[in-house]
Amino acid sequence: MRTRTKFLCLAAVTALLATLTLLAVRPAAAATPVRIMPLGDSITGSPGCWRALLWNRLQDSGFTDIDFVGTLPPQGCGVPYDGDNEGHGGFLATNVANQNQLPGWLSATRPDIVMMHFGTNDVWNNIPPATILNAFSTLVDQMRASNPNMKVLVAQIIPMNPFNCPDCAQRVVNLNAAIPGWASAKSTAQSPIVVVDQWTGFNTATDTGDGVHPNASGNQKISDRWYPALTAALSGSTPGSPSASASPSSASPTVTSPPPGQGCAATYQIIGQWQGGFQGEVTVRNTGTTPISGWSVGFTFANGQQVNQAWNATLTQNGAAVTATNVSWNGSLGPNATATFGFLASWNGTNTAPSPTCTAR
Repeated sequence: MRTRTKFLCLAAVTALLATLTLLAVRPAAAATPVRIMPLGDSITGSPGCWRALLWNRLQDSGFTDIDFVGTLPPQGCGVPYDGDNEGHGGFLATNVANQNQLPGWLSATRPDIVMMHFGTNDVWNNIPPATILNAFSTLVDQMRASNPNMKVLVAQIIPMNPFNCPDCAQRVVNLNAAIPGWASAKSTAQSPIVVVDQWTGFNTATDTGDGVHPNASGNQKISDRWYPALTAALSGSTPGSPSASASPSSASPTVTSPPPGQGCAATYQIIGQWQGGFQGEVTVRNTGTTPISGWSVGFTFANGQQVNQAWNATLTQNGAAVTATNVSWNGSLGPNATATFGFLASWNGTNTAPSPTCTAR
């Protein structure tokens, strides 16, 4: 009996040791990839080759634990990439919301981040910005019902200038001007909404083949605009979004002289202009030989122009003098690296471009 007991004890110990050995050599479970849904219309999905450029740039820069998701398959583009998406050609954001189409796509794919470039077909159909933004609110509510921690990147959509819709260009401007205020009101700490400016610097004459759909250069620009916002979301930070309005202030920023080897330059350009309004863009470049951690740009309007909205910079205006400083995610620039901020402003009669100055911090 004692011999049998000793045998059973020995067997139990042997089994325990075997189990511990297996546990010791078993590899740790792989982290769940972050699931990213590209959502929109034909600009996102037909074939939406900016997604291929973006995917491969993310891979090359170390963001490999990701998964682009959607119920639609890849549509070519000539390079390997994760092409799953929800880019439905011809779809209207208002119809997707009204017909309750998004919940099924969300249930099938379970994204953590949604990148939404939507509204082009709504604009084409002359749907008012307020109606489009109401649809956006419905879509965001459905995203949050699927995932309370959903991060939402919403594009100010690329320009439109089709030959058969002469009013579309201004309609896009009107929609884009309304998006930041909507996003600011709808965003929450648990489920932030970040506005991504896809409009600034995009030229329908050179970046599309038909005034609407991006060509190779247009796809590169779209990819480049998504990249900083998406990598910030993947890294757990939230980049600065376009503000609902620029708040004038008489306070002057504190600027310190940069160390030797540091410096920056700023280039001002008018991207688009219409009766009573225009969009400006300023590109900041690190002209030094060492990295900088921040920058400040100043310029003075000569013709009474007034900024009413800005993004990718904290902008103040005191009379004719304008000062813009970097936001949290675009202040650090290596040598020759650039950052861009944009704004909408009013003008009357004359719109002379100012000469900006730049100070590295």
